[in-house]
Amino acid sequence: MIVKEYKTNSGEIIYYNGNPDFDKLEQLSNGAGDIWHSSFEQGYKNAFPELVYQTAVFFWYINDFDDLEECVSWRINPNAFAIRKSTWETLKGFDDEYENPQIQALDFGYNAVRNSGAVSLYVKDLFTINEIEKINISTRDRYTFFIKNFKVDHALFMIYRKGFWKWKEWDAFFYAKNKFKKTLPKAVLKPRELQPIESNSSVSYIIPTMFRQDFTLQLLEDLACQTYKVTQVVVVDATPENDRDESLYEQKKYSFELIVKWQESKGSCRARNEAIALCTGDYIVFGDDDIRVPNDFIENHIRFLQTNNSGACNGLDIRADHQKQDLQDLENKLNTLGDKRWIAGCTQMFSNANSCVKKEYVSQLTGNDVNFDGGYGEDSDFGMSLSKIGVTVLHNPFSVNLHLKPLAGGYRFWGLQAKITGKKRKVQPWELDVLVKRIKPVPSPTVMYGILKHFTPQQIIEYKKKHFFLYLLKGKKISLLYRLIRIPYKNIQFKKSLFYAEKLLALGKRTH
Repeated sequence: MIVKEYKTNSGEIIYYNGNPDFDKLEQLSNGAGDIWHSSFEQGYKNAFPELVYQTAVFFWYINDFDDLEECVSWRINPNAFAIRKSTWETLKGFDDEYENPQIQALDFGYNAVRNSGAVSLYVKDLFTINEIEKINISTRDRYTFFIKNFKVDHALFMIYRKGFWKWKEWDAFFYAKNKFKKTLPKAVLKPRELQPIESNSSVSYIIPTMFRQDFTLQLLEDLACQTYKVTQVVVVDATPENDRDESLYEQKKYSFELIVKWQESKGSCRARNEAIALCTGDYIVFGDDDIRVPNDFIENHIRFLQTNNSGACNGLDIRADHQKQDLQDLENKLNTLGDKRWIAGCTQMFSNANSCVKKEYVSQLTGNDVNFDGGYGEDSDFGMSLSKIGVTVLHNPFSVNLHLKPLAGGYRFWGLQAKITGKKRKVQPWELDVLVKRIKPVPSPTVMYGILKHFTPQQIIEYKKKHFFLYLLKGKKISLLYRLIRIPYKNIQFKKSLFYAEKLLALGKRTH
């Protein structure tokens, strides 16, 4: 498949097909990408929509992004793409067990991004030949893709959605199932070796907290010991006046500027937005109040972003066994994790417990969407919103935190109220002017809002179908009849969730 090679000014070999703009390719070789293509103009944008049948939680990159010069996309045109030689050799090229080179390239790109820690980028006009190809993936290749990459359940769900009465679907399913198996774990690209920090960038660190002053003080001590000094820490504390001790935060104890803002509004998104307004650093690091971080945590975030020439990353979050664990326990957990730790590439998620973003991009988004307050999904929304403006958001395995997850305190206090019905329930922000009474909306209305916000109407239909498919088939066989009986009730819960989500969507993104 690969017939040509280009040698960059640094001496690196790039394989390519087609006719790329070599000046652009030279520039791209210094950035975060491992694979580059211009497939959107060549008929590949949003190709292979059947991927939707796999998901219960949507893959970040299931849809290609609009109106961008450069963005993450795994949909590679086999006739016009470029790839680092080292990446091609590590990932062992296209899978020739497929009939069609188009699905070979799509399978390669999908696994490169989702499983192998590679960065695949669409770049407008890297390839100027914009002949539109007709994507022609056979039914057999479609089921082969599912059998090779996913559990059999997903292929069965695809049969159900395509039409269980269609023999052609069953024939292709049995062909793929009898001939192929789910492939072994994919090869993983090694993260790039971190380079020294080139510029003296300033760093602001944001901590929203509530009922956890003791944990916040512990985190402040960790931040005071960093090898790369934090310039500023902004604490937004929502602990009620009767439950807090304002004397605990002492500026004189720390080398960085400490700003403490006592939050009067409600919600973690509003808290972060209030903190962002006070940040002066070139980079903003987002952290939860219940984490511990080693001394090289900040340094590794800055080195990682500069090494990869990227604007945002999500760090490695390690959950503690209990809240008394410390940094030595973190080291032990990392040793146990071994080589599984070392995967970088395009992040599959975003966590406000551990992430670093250039301030210019945070400003471009104008902060967090407060429609998520009182619920869940705000982290993913913020990360995906960065991707939608063209930021390549990476996973950073070098900056690690230990997440203590104490049983009490934190902004999930409000989210937990959503599980309560009756007079003891505290009203959630997402209820707006229609309060929840006896029936709780499921899934979380804010999670549903995120789905409406980022995915297509057809994908939302598939999300609902998969939601009920999993509900029926994933439980114990002995309780199947009970689950069948509860389907009408579950449908009411789903509709209530959709009702609140649609009201939030009608409001649009809000930042205060």
